[in-house]
Amino acid sequence: MKNYVSCLVLISFLYLKGHVHAQSENVNVFLGSSGDHGQLSPAASSPFHQLSIVPQTNPTLHMGYEYLAKEVVGFTHNRFEGVGCKGSGGLILVKPFLGDKDTKIPLQKRREKASPGSYEIEFKEGIGAKIAVDGNFGIHEYTFPKGKKGLSIDLAHAFNGAFVNNKYEIKDGLILGALRAKTTCNVGIYTIYYAISLNHVVDMAVEGDKLRMHLANNVEKSEFRIAFSAVDIAYARKTLEDHNTMDYARLKQKSVANWDRYLSAIQVEGDPEREKLFYSLFYRTMQSPYKISEADGKYRGTDGEIHQDELPRFHGWAIWDNYKTQLPLLELAFPQYYQAIVSSISDLYRYGKHDFAGRYEPANSVRTEHAAVVLLDAKGKGYEIHLDEIRDSLIKDTSRFDFSKPDKYLEAAYDMWTMSQLFEGEESDHYFNRAMTYKKVWEKHFKDLKRNDVDRMSARDMYQGTIRQYRWNVPFDVLGLVKLAEGKTAFTEQLDDFFDNHYFNRANEPDMQSPTLYYSSAKPWRYQSLVHELALDTVIQYYFNDNSRGIDAHIDRIYKNEPKAFVRTMDDDAGAMSGWFVMTAIGLHQPLIGEPIYYLNVPFFSKVTLANNGKPLVIKVLNFSDRNRYIKSVKLNGKDLGRVWIKHEELAAGGELVIEASNQSTTYGFDSIWISNANIKEGV
Repeated sequence: MKNYVSCLVLISFLYLKGHVHAQSENVNVFLGSSGDHGQLSPAASSPFHQLSIVPQTNPTLHMGYEYLAKEVVGFTHNRFEGVGCKGSGGLILVKPFLGDKDTKIPLQKRREKASPGSYEIEFKEGIGAKIAVDGNFGIHEYTFPKGKKGLSIDLAHAFNGAFVNNKYEIKDGLILGALRAKTTCNVGIYTIYYAISLNHVVDMAVEGDKLRMHLANNVEKSEFRIAFSAVDIAYARKTLEDHNTMDYARLKQKSVANWDRYLSAIQVEGDPEREKLFYSLFYRTMQSPYKISEADGKYRGTDGEIHQDELPRFHGWAIWDNYKTQLPLLELAFPQYYQAIVSSISDLYRYGKHDFAGRYEPANSVRTEHAAVVLLDAKGKGYEIHLDEIRDSLIKDTSRFDFSKPDKYLEAAYDMWTMSQLFEGEESDHYFNRAMTYKKVWEKHFKDLKRNDVDRMSARDMYQGTIRQYRWNVPFDVLGLVKLAEGKTAFTEQLDDFFDNHYFNRANEPDMQSPTLYYSSAKPWRYQSLVHELALDTVIQYYFNDNSRGIDAHIDRIYKNEPKAFVRTMDDDAGAMSGWFVMTAIGLHQPLIGEPIYYLNVPFFSKVTLANNGKPLVIKVLNFSDRNRYIKSVKLNGKDLGRVWIKHEELAAGGELVIEASNQSTTYGFDSIWISNANIKEGV
């Protein structure tokens, strides 16, 4: 079979030729890496690949790294960026040491620096480390003082007690193995196949999964080289051997060039500091899912078996968290890759889908609820979802939908509506009728806001949210929601109460799309100002991810380009939160994932260009100013659009979208706003 992946990379980047900017220079990889403000790390990583290398510090965070910590216990080789459950990943701990043996005493950080694809650190002990990653291959380049020295490797190391087992052999001077660990939240099990080589080793001590290598006394520079595969050891070894002549400097250069290609998929022009924030957050949306297929198209499914296809495959999902933001953003930024992502999600139904994870995950993963919603959305955007092949599995999956709790009921109703759109005839009617039963639950649990538990986190056994926050979660039938709220006037008053009194929770996803509801209210203009306020201004936040409503508010900007980046306890959740900012910054949000419609707002930059797979889409803002947050007019390719929403097919065609901004609210386009209406199926 031809090397499809290499061809895909070539084709994908031809449209960027001559337009690749050094956007990696605008990325601050330390954003969100201190405290519980994002759960991010400055790891050397590659776009959409699982191998990521960074120190494990003492004390540590979910990511194994704390920006302010001075003690380093070693370097680990994977992590799931931005997710909770006390950390995920942290496999294969490597520590350089001086003297006859490694001790449990941590190394002391003197200084560090990092950028996309690379990480460098100097220790007070005189040891230095430079790390670069590109794809499934990485290099540690260590510098030592003269004298006794070595490296220790713990092949049984994982965050949060997640290690399951490891089988390895030392062959031809290489360490070759398969390591199994528990997935995020310790629900399922994934396997990483690895190959490791070292140079200047004079002796090795092996005690189970712990290895200690001594290096020659006169050696001042040594390399630790590692390759990953999600298929088998042979592929990991081949990747390692294919990079035999690659040194650290060239690998870093290659990795930076790769990051620049990806980051150049969206070009923004405006305030330099805001550009840096934008690209630092855009970078965060490209950490996962992970590419799990090899160059010949082979990959492992969730059934544990090896399969093959021309399209690459991805795994490592946090769909419940990021289906509203990160995945739609990836489609806009990388339409040339999105079919591969869609086919990978479809594979879950083909080979074994779990709400969280199963025993044979090909990569670390979090959760997959609302995967069908993503497939419906992709279908509406012109992608193949392989419906005939996964029909039975989709139907079987509905038997797991949870209607036992108020929040779960609304979420399950969304999935049922999705099924009604995917199927036809009696099947469609069945799912549609089931979806519409949400109204009884909404009236029972969410209508009355005078009950004393409506502001309490996890009241009525709900998940990380309040009654006020979850009550908006009916994106497929906003017109019905307005009616349940007793009409547009009452609906608007309830929205105002929600936002004016700071019941909105930006620390988590349940009410993330609620600002879009203003386009269905009597004050549609407030959507245009609200998204700017949330993204750029100081906010008042009372709710936190320890399931509490604080006595005192957290008052700050949500998005800051610094280690303490987000609202306290706010995880980035695999690019979900970063994706919201990026989408808002370019002026586009989908009010309903499953319908290829975007609401418009004034972008944060005077000019935004999406590469758009060879059909550039240029978004320009006339009268640009931070004070001008309202839409005065919209023109698409020179013609007045007459609305404040746009179709996916119009974006995909490319061209020029010109948004004229104003510092005063207007009525432009408000007589023709698209509003979701589930009852349209009944001809209402």
